[in-house]
Amino acid sequence: MEEPQLPGSRVTVVVKKEDPYVKIHLMQNGKRLKKKKTTIKKNTLNPYYNESFSFEVPFEQIQKVQVVVTVLDYDKIGKNDAIGKVFVGYNSTGAELRHWSDMLANPRRPIAQWHTLQVEEEVDAMLAVKK
Repeated sequence: MEEPQLPGSRVTVVVKKEDPYVKIHLMQNGKRLKKKKTTIKKNTLNPYYNESFSFEVPFEQIQKVQVVVTVLDYDKIGKNDAIGKVFVGYNSTGAELRHWSDMLANPRRPIAQWHTLQVEEEVDAMLAVKK
């Protein structure tokens, strides 16, 4: 025998496809020095970017910069929403610091690494503290 459904006992979850793209900022002391972005991948939850970016950074500044990567959902109308964010470079920790160290040890060589996206506000707070 089936249990009767009470009003409000049903939960509906909607998973919409996103239109993600990635913004990359080169930062120093909280100031954006340079920026780049990927193409927008339409209607997907699993985008693949076969794109490469490089920044020319003077040797005397390399120890003081951060590369901030933000994944956003493109909206034709309104504000593009951040999906997540991560940074490597000066004052990063864990896997992000190891990646940065590998990049510094191998200049002009691409060093690929997966990173876990974090909530935008958490990364922004870390960047504000770590100037």
